[in-house]
Amino acid sequence: MMVVVMFEIAQADTTKRYIKVSGGYMMVLREGDQVFKHLEELAKKENIKSATFSGIGFANVKFGFFDFKTKEYVPKEFKKIELASFKGSIAWEEGKPSLHAHGVGAGENFQAVAGHILEATVDTGSLEIRVELMDKKLNRKMDESLGAKILEIP
Repeated sequence: MMVVVMFEIAQADTTKRYIKVSGGYMMVLREGDQVFKHLEELAKKENIKSATFSGIGFANVKFGFFDFKTKEYVPKEFKKIELASFKGSIAWEEGKPSLHAHGVGAGENFQAVAGHILEATVDTGSLEIRVELMDKKLNRKMDESLGAKILEIP
């Protein structure tokens, strides 16, 4: 009796996701990429002090509306959203990148949705993000009175 065992070795995705450009970086994320993970990795790898970013593309997005009474985000997920605007900032909190992002997008029904972005994963197609560097290191800190993290201006 002959037993044949077949297996596939998973290969790491080595697709380049960003390039250095004048004033910052241009990032192109592909289907399945976790947006915040890639932005955080860029900030760490390239020693970014702080930055702003903007982008467009397709994503599955979890928006959050901040409830000031409960001091928590009320989440709502949307699939296959075309982000017409994706904007945010990269700062630092306790030695780790801290991202704050908002977006506006629509699905195939052309109904716009917008708000604070809690999570985003690239859907079919891509998400293009321009990262603009700042020369000062900015930190984010919890403001207890608001119950939210606020960007500190030194």
